[in-house]
Amino acid sequence: MNYEKLGLKMGLEIHQQLNTDEKLFCACSCNLTDKKPEFKILRNLRPTQSELGKIDRAAFEEARRKLNFIYESYTHETCLVEADEEPPNPLNLEALEISLILATLLSMHVVDEFHMMRKQVIDGSNTGGFQRTGLVATEGYLETEYGKVIIENLCLEEDAARRIGQEKGKVTFRLDRLGIPLVEITTDPSMKHPEQVKDVAYQIGQILRSTKVKRGLGTIRQDLNISIREGARVEIKGVQDLDLMPTMVDNEVTRQINLLKIRDELIKRNASVDDELYDVVEVLSETRSKIIAKAEAVFAIKLKGFKGLIGMEIQPGRRFGTELAGYAKKMGVSGLFHTDELPAYGIVEHEVEALNKFLGLNEYDAFILIADNKEKVINALQEVQRRAKMALGGVPEETRKVTPEGNTEYLRPLPTASRMYVETDIPAISILKEQLEDISNNLPELPEEKKERIKLQYNLSEDLATQLVRTYNVESFEIIEKETNSDSTTLASTLAYTLKELRRDGCDIDKLDNDTLIETFTLLVEGKISKDAITPILENICREDNSPEKAAKSLNLIMLSPEEVEEIIAEIVDSNNKMVEERGMAAMGPLMGMAMKQLKGKADGKLVNKLLKDKIQNIIS
Repeated sequence: MNYEKLGLKMGLEIHQQLNTDEKLFCACSCNLTDKKPEFKILRNLRPTQSELGKIDRAAFEEARRKLNFIYESYTHETCLVEADEEPPNPLNLEALEISLILATLLSMHVVDEFHMMRKQVIDGSNTGGFQRTGLVATEGYLETEYGKVIIENLCLEEDAARRIGQEKGKVTFRLDRLGIPLVEITTDPSMKHPEQVKDVAYQIGQILRSTKVKRGLGTIRQDLNISIREGARVEIKGVQDLDLMPTMVDNEVTRQINLLKIRDELIKRNASVDDELYDVVEVLSETRSKIIAKAEAVFAIKLKGFKGLIGMEIQPGRRFGTELAGYAKKMGVSGLFHTDELPAYGIVEHEVEALNKFLGLNEYDAFILIADNKEKVINALQEVQRRAKMALGGVPEETRKVTPEGNTEYLRPLPTASRMYVETDIPAISILKEQLEDISNNLPELPEEKKERIKLQYNLSEDLATQLVRTYNVESFEIIEKETNSDSTTLASTLAYTLKELRRDGCDIDKLDNDTLIETFTLLVEGKISKDAITPILENICREDNSPEKAAKSLNLIMLSPEEVEEIIAEIVDSNNKMVEERGMAAMGPLMGMAMKQLKGKADGKLVNKLLKDKIQNIIS
């Protein structure tokens, strides 16, 4: 794609949990629990007006869903602060200090006073209906191959409650995650190339990892803001895989391009959206469609000039009809029927014709049909009408989430500015110059500095040093190397590449903690296993929960003694005496293959090579 011609602009928001002992506003632990909840809290949340009498559109849509929220709580893991039954305790100053370190590493301007704000959020992820967030610093930067990227803001805020499940109008959250300190780092929308976004996400990730932050799945979340010149800003939530970012950007750009094509065609057709809702239950009274037959209500809407466009593909494997369905599903219905996909799903040709006649449609008109509970159907169709009207203007501003294949789907409207309020329960905190000077003089090692240091200190190749830094394995490498005095290249290769391959093969590499790897490499250093045995042993540990030594024994990978190896080599050479006499030293290759096949990694290759060479020379000399 010609990104410059399209006017592509992108910005990142990165949220990272901090690794503090206590939460941001209480003394509860920052560890998650899977224990059965000791008690539950039931809440309903509603949006409030700003000082100017406006309601945030994202909050308004959430309120229309009329959901009940259940919060799972505990006597020790959570407290009254998370339940919003007690004012917040004083701010966690350790979390603020980590934020200041990050701001300094990103060359940002730190505020003179730190103030907490309340950000209205009524999707149930916070018991109080708002999230506490405070601005720490502004106007930093990062250098990339494609140019400088401005870091607009760094905020310190509380993480949301953990969503556990949803059924029949009730959403269950767990309060163990609510209140864990979180930094939000936001760039400006100056990124113009998908690879630049990936690079910036990587650089910020590396800087975060150089400080006291949590590790593991769910501790870092990345959101991408993206638009093209004639399109609109779209916020994409849940971007986890950096390698998927370029694909995701291309797919979202493709979606916006196709929505603009649909807009142009709708304008050409003088299309419009009828505001009426039509009860069509009588038209379909004898239908064989099970969905329609068992529904309480069946309504339809008219979309004039939309026929043929609802079924148009706008992303790989996703059509414009999927966009409309996304808005309907937010109202609790399972889906919708539309002109471009019928007859199907038990609706036959003569029923489609009857619907067209009843609704008074011409050859370019379409209908949308929803069958469910009456209130759900009405709310869902009104949302579809709203989305269809947006199609007349092109690309709507939205919050969307990324799918596993790199597409995006509708989540909610973009929030507006009418949702920020001053937090009256948290006093302002002055940021002293002396504090910032102390931080500047004791900054942690940055990724590039770390790479150069380990490359020289451990005599590693450029590639291995780079990969250790990129995979966040430098700390583990140095701990294991110190404990075992292993060959640094073998250890680095295992951490940088073998672990990645094991994960790709479906292994749970979280089982391979530092202690387990130390045990494994101790076996290697002590000569109990060969270098070639490391990968199968680690795989066995992941799949069978064995200890390293037990895995080695179960796989028959414990090294043979030098005497046992010499005996096997002698037998192989004696069995192939004629080959040795005919080929001389040229017999080394075939005999080496036979030896390694028989020894199955239970002997050091250098020892096998020496023994073979000696035996052959004894025969031919």
